[in-house]
Amino acid sequence: AMVFALLIAAIIWNLGTWYFGLPASSSHTLIGSIIGVGLMNQLMGGASGAGATSGVDWGQAAEVGKSLLFSPLVGFAAAGLLLLVAKGLIPLPALYRPPDGPLPPPWWIRGVLILTCTGVSFAHGSNDGQKGMGLIMLILIGTVPTAYALNRAVSDDRVQVFLAASAAAETALGRYDRGAAPPGDPRPAVAAFVASRRLEPATVPAVTALIGVIADEVDDYKSLAAVPPAATGNMRNDMYLVGEALRWMARLGQPPASPADWAALAAYRAEINNATRFIPTWVKVTVALALGLGTLIGWRRIVLTVGSKIGKTSLTYAQGASAELVAMTTIAAADSFGLPVSTTQVVSSGIAGTMAANRSGLQWGTVRNLLMAWLLTLPISIALAGLLFLLFRRVF
Repeated sequence: AMVFALLIAAIIWNLGTWYFGLPASSSHTLIGSIIGVGLMNQLMGGASGAGATSGVDWGQAAEVGKSLLFSPLVGFAAAGLLLLVAKGLIPLPALYRPPDGPLPPPWWIRGVLILTCTGVSFAHGSNDGQKGMGLIMLILIGTVPTAYALNRAVSDDRVQVFLAASAAAETALGRYDRGAAPPGDPRPAVAAFVASRRLEPATVPAVTALIGVIADEVDDYKSLAAVPPAATGNMRNDMYLVGEALRWMARLGQPPASPADWAALAAYRAEINNATRFIPTWVKVTVALALGLGTLIGWRRIVLTVGSKIGKTSLTYAQGASAELVAMTTIAAADSFGLPVSTTQVVSSGIAGTMAANRSGLQWGTVRNLLMAWLLTLPISIALAGLLFLLFRRVF
């Protein structure tokens, strides 16, 4: 229900904005839909709490929100500034004139534009492709957990590395358990820490014990591929809980472990991620084809808006290249920090920035529509996905 709610909500809003030629952000839409179903799931869990993994990680959501909010502002300012710098350093009138009817630009201008367009396309694919792959994996894990909840392609040799990392992590955490005995079932204590981010006396021994439980299970099966379907979901959940607990321990600096112990815990987390966070090759190829085909088929409405309806004059070659260079750089920088940004919004705001810097004038009706889509996408997708999730839970 959760997966279908967020998918349908994202499709409805993206199709609607595409129909009206508005370059709305699919990143905004997808993230808003995820927040909507997570928030509704938490509300449906009741005041007592629905567990450590049922709601929204508002810290992570805030970081994503900042990147989506500030990237268009960066695009607007940086593209305008780059155009002004280009005018001062590259005194070639042909760059700053609009296209002359159907005549193609000089070959060297075409080369520059092909280079910058290719850079934007590559950056767009690298950022949006990750969102698509993540969504497909979410669907696969939710619908076919026995096949995709664990990375069954991990070699048997890597299992021995995992067991060694588990032993090192247990030893590292064992130095900070304050002599507390581990609980009979460590999972509730670990889940409580992940939910509250407060280190209790039982937290460290519980995490240590759960690391041991996972290691014993992996050692018994000798291979992740041999884990039976009935045990796959539980093992993944245990790995997720331990991974999140260690992530928050590292962020909080608790317990006050030594650098060597933090390194051992980080190495163990890397092994956990290798077992649970993976993308099959066929998923990567499918997303790449979908991005290419979607752009090939549905390009016209958005391209007309971006290319001819933002400014009052035709876009010059220098304006297009400036907006594309800034978009390429901004998106690549966001990739390096693992943050999703909207290619459409960065390019659109970059073009608007070059129009403002060139004093060409802006079509304020289009700009107003872009701003409305920018501001409304998150709240509408949150509400729509949350309501759809509630409806699906009631009906099915």
